[in-house]
Amino acid sequence: MTIQYNWATYGVGVIGHQLAEAMQTLGGSLYSVGNRTHEKAVAFAEQYGIGKVYDNPEDMFTDPSVDIIYISTPHNTHSALLCKALQAGKHVLCEKSITLNSAELDEACALAREHHAVLMEAMTLYHMPIYRQLKDLLESGKLGRLNLITMNFGSYKEWNMQNRFFNRSLAGGAMLDIGVYALSFVRWFLSSAPDQLLTQVRFAPTGVDEQASLLLKNKEEQMATVLLSLHSKQPKRGTISCDKAYVEVFEYPRGDEAVITWTEDGHKEVIRAGKAADALAYEVQDMEKAVTLLRQGAGPEALNAITHMDYTQDVMQLMTRARKEWGMRYPEEE
Repeated sequence: MTIQYNWATYGVGVIGHQLAEAMQTLGGSLYSVGNRTHEKAVAFAEQYGIGKVYDNPEDMFTDPSVDIIYISTPHNTHSALLCKALQAGKHVLCEKSITLNSAELDEACALAREHHAVLMEAMTLYHMPIYRQLKDLLESGKLGRLNLITMNFGSYKEWNMQNRFFNRSLAGGAMLDIGVYALSFVRWFLSSAPDQLLTQVRFAPTGVDEQASLLLKNKEEQMATVLLSLHSKQPKRGTISCDKAYVEVFEYPRGDEAVITWTEDGHKEVIRAGKAADALAYEVQDMEKAVTLLRQGAGPEALNAITHMDYTQDVMQLMTRARKEWGMRYPEEE
């Protein structure tokens, strides 16, 4: 697949660079770039051979040549930017977490419908081949009934209350930064969204969640546990436990390998699909497929099969519910 649409990126951080590299992998390049610091946008454009740099990054919203905008700015800026882009009729791929809360996401989804635009969260695991293969395997019944999912994600971030991980004014905290991956993994495999939730939290001095645990259950009695930390390293491991086997995925945010251990005799089977290095390319490809389908007149169900916005909404509802129980709010929510 080659690039079919003109892409603009709002933000030139780590993800911006990965996006530009993904475009090159797919045989194309970004059409334009905008960034709060203009000098960084200029340097970024020179590095990747991008022909257009906006003096005001929000000019990309009204640029008639732009089809799709990738937003990779801090979490607390997403809602305002993607709403402006959607109101201008642009298709939007937005870095996780797509918004701060469910109310913001509901507003964005309504705007996407109103302006006939595709909105998609850049949640890698919804678009990587290994997860599609594992879901097919689970739905085939070969693994038996899914009973439990166990998720770990622990990062060791320097104990600096000014950086984005612990800064309340930058929507810091474990839930929006790493919990969104764990909960997206859980939602991908569960038969339905969890309707029961128990949580615990330990706050950083800034008032954001430094560490959290969640217990979840859905109407099918499938359960999940999630353990998160921003100041204690643990493996990025997801375990899917079924009657006949359990499946482990390491480095799961961009997984490309899974190990199945069969209950009957303990033998192991390794499944590989896709490449972790191509994570952004898979997102770009799916985003373009969704835009093409929309232009061909496809309905919400066909679009959702690619964007998985129903899962994005389910996960956002869980994160919003957990923070509400903790009494944790960001400045934009006050």
